[in-house]
Order: sequence, then structure tokens, then C-alpha cells
Amino acid sequence: MNALEAGPLSTGAEWTFELIERYDRAIGDIALNEYKLDIFPNQIEVIASEQMLDAYASVGLPIGYPHWSYGKEFIRNEQMYRKGQRGLAYEIVINSNPCIAYLMEENSLPMQALVIAHACYGHNSFFKGNYLFKQWTNADAIIDYMVFARNYVMKCEDRYGHAAVEEILDSCHALQSHGVDRYRHPAPLSADEERLRQREREDYAWKQYDDIWRTLPSRGSHDESKNAAAGNYPPEPQENLLYFVEKHAPKLEPWQRELVRIVRKMAQYFYPQGMTKVMNEGWATFWHYTLLNRLYDKGLVDDGFMLEVLSSHTNVVAQRGFDQRGYGGINPYALGFAMMTDIRRICENPTPEDHEWFPDIAGGDWLKVLDFAMRNYKDESFIGQFLSPRLIRDFHLFAIADHAQDEHLVVDSIHNEQGYRRVRQLLSQQYNRDGQVPDIQVVRYDHRGDRSLTIQHRRHRGRPLGEESGEVLKHLARLWGFTVRLHTVDEKGKLLEQRETRGT
Repeated sequence: MNALEAGPLSTGAEWTFELIERYDRAIGDIALNEYKLDIFPNQIEVIASEQMLDAYASVGLPIGYPHWSYGKEFIRNEQMYRKGQRGLAYEIVINSNPCIAYLMEENSLPMQALVIAHACYGHNSFFKGNYLFKQWTNADAIIDYMVFARNYVMKCEDRYGHAAVEEILDSCHALQSHGVDRYRHPAPLSADEERLRQREREDYAWKQYDDIWRTLPSRGSHDESKNAAAGNYPPEPQENLLYFVEKHAPKLEPWQRELVRIVRKMAQYFYPQGMTKVMNEGWATFWHYTLLNRLYDKGLVDDGFMLEVLSSHTNVVAQRGFDQRGYGGINPYALGFAMMTDIRRICENPTPEDHEWFPDIAGGDWLKVLDFAMRNYKDESFIGQFLSPRLIRDFHLFAIADHAQDEHLVVDSIHNEQGYRRVRQLLSQQYNRDGQVPDIQVVRYDHRGDRSLTIQHRRHRGRPLGEESGEVLKHLARLWGFTVRLHTVDEKGKLLEQRETRGT
């Protein structure tokens, strides 16, 4: 008996665990056998709305370490949710092996199926395939590491007090955007290795402790000592502030350095997600739309099921106009889904314009092209390579020049060949991390003098730091323990401003 003769998998909106398992098998059969998606094994958890709020508050990591800011965020989200001022995500998915997807128990059955398709096969395959996630995260180790981090933070709270621990975590959270080496791949994450390293360090410190050793100069290479004596340490600017603090902050205790390391590792875990928001959500949205429509084509779901799915899908990919209430910029779901769908269209039904703009993929195998794009691009390069003139017209995109020296705004680019390329280039640049996170690097540590730390901010397109930069500088000084100086330079290296904050 074929699927059309068997009829729908179920009818109605009520779900059971048996039905969820049945839909997962049906969706997985299509995803893995028809579309050849490559995924981690799935682990599906059903949680209540309060648990979803808790996961929201802890940045999507329900088993992460405790911190007061998560409780504050939980209360804020809960109040808005209870008042009907905001909804909740249908799911949260963790980049791990197995891939853990949290479904909310209040969802209807069609929404549970949508979540399974979106998270368990969309996000899951993106986590496993995209090059940034392969380079920066270790799906096999992240859950164990989160458990290790949680236990370590709680142990520190018992030993040193909640206030002391939260003070360090507050400062680390303020600096976590500057806890990643963009051009140096991290070492593999391993909770067992972290525990062993921590234990060895504590044992060594206990055996070697003698206050007299603090009076002796630290040993280092001849070149390092020479550079330090000349005030040239580090020999090259360092962009990973948290790593530099962890290794060199003069006053931090070993347990405090471990907290810095934990936050740095979490920042590393989230780094690829910030670089692929449009692609990741677009890929997952494309696949839940494709997989559930395929279920409908095979007669495994009925009209009522698809009406609810399409209603939710339409809300997810809606792009509000700039003059409409609730506008918050370009919706990553809308742009990502539109680009993934457009790539399929270019492959299956190319126009002369498509052949001109995309000669390598027009008329090609859409599954292979999409898979290649998913694996080898991030948002910036994906938009720069695949945003088509047709989508630029559909989204009504054009460029406005707003230069400080000009009295009026100027329309920079419109819908012509030159304008398409310019709009695509400018939109791509908006997703460049260099334009979103200030370029701040350690340029000098005077560890043979007053132990001050000098960091340099290089302005991007003349933009100054925000008003909160003073508070962030205080957090860095708290971790460092001595004077921290901030030098702001222009793009040519000319000094524009100096600030100084004393540590405690």
C-alpha cells in the first residue's frame, strides 16, 4: 500500500509522543533518502513554556552555568509572554551530537512537525555541514563541557561566594564579543581535558606554593624578556582580549582565570552562529517548507495540517516595511528563505538574466548547488555571491548614501546593472563582523613597569565607540587589576583620543 492509499498520518491538532515519533520517521525518510541531508542523530525533548522561557534566558543553553542576568531575562520574557506582548519560539536547538531539539508542549501537532523539520533536519544538517561550525565547534563535546562549566561555577560560588563569582562573570560577559581569534582555529573542546588540566594546575599550585617565589622574576625566553624590557610586549597586537586577560592578568586567582576561560569558550561556541544567522535560519526554513510540502504531496498530511503550517510559515518569513509597526531591519528568515528558494529557481527555471548573472549554476542541480553554498559560505559571502537582481527587486532594495560632510541624503544605487552590484556589495558588507564588532586589540602590556595595559581601537568608517564603552572599559580594568588605557586611532593609525581607567 503506497502513501496515498494509506492516508494521512493523523488528523486534528492534538499530539502524542507516538505521533511525534511517527512524524519524525516520515520527515526523516524524505530528508535522508530523497534529499540526502546529512545530519547528527536527533534527540527530541518536549518542555513546558516556562522551561522554554528558562532556555531563552540562558542564551539557548538550558544546562549552562547560572548567572543573575539569566534570571533577570527570564522575568522580563515571562512578563511579556503572560501579557501577550510577545510569543515564544516553537523550538530551541543545540549544536551537539546528538542534536538536541526542544519542542514546546503547548504546540499543536502541525507545529511539532514543523519544528521537527526545521530544527532536527534543517538546523541539524547546517550545524554538521557548514565549514564555520566544523572549524569552531565540537558537537561531540559541547554538552559535556556545559555540564563541566555549570558544576565549576557552582563550586566556585560555594567556595568564594556568589558576589565574587558574578563580579567576574559580569566583566567577562561584557567582553565576550572580544573573546575570539578570528584567524586562528581553536583547539578541540573536551570537558575531560579541561577537568584534567584544572586538576593538574591546582595540584601544581599546591605543591609549589611558597610566598618567596613571588619575589623572583618570571622565566621566559630571551627574546620575550628583551621585548618586554623594551616595552614591546606583546610583540604583535592581540585581538582576543579574554584570552590575553586569562593568560596575563596580574591579579587574577586561578579560579578566576578558569571563569574567564569558560566564558571565552562559550563565546567561541556562539561565534559561527553570529556569522551565519541568515544562512542558518534560511536553510532551516527552506527545508521545513520543502519537507512538509513533500509530506502533503505524498498524502501523509491533510489540508487542515498544511493550512496551519503555511500560516505559521508566512508569519515567520514576513518582511515588514520600514514604515510599518514592528519593523526591525531585514528579517533573516525572510532573506535567507528567499535566497535559498531563489537558488532552486535559478537551477530549475533560469531566465536570461539568471544565465548572465549566474552562469555556473543556472540550469544546474539545485540540490548540489544548495549543498555547496551551505557548506562553504557565511552570511557576508553568501549574499555577495548569490543575491540576485530579481530578489533585489522583490525586496525593493536600494542604497542611500549618508555622508557626514553632505547636507542631504543621496540615492546611491537603484535597479540597474550597476545598482544591483552595488546594492549586493553594500548589503553583504552589513553582515561583515568587522562592521559590527569594534576593532579593539591589545598593543602593550607594561609588565616590567606599572603593569598597565594599553588597548587600541581603530575606527571603522570614522565611527566612534558607543556610550557604553566607558562601562566596558571598567569591566576590563576590573579583570586586569591595574590601569587600562584606551587609544582610539583613525583608519590610518593617527591617534584621535586617549582614555584611562584604573583597576581595583
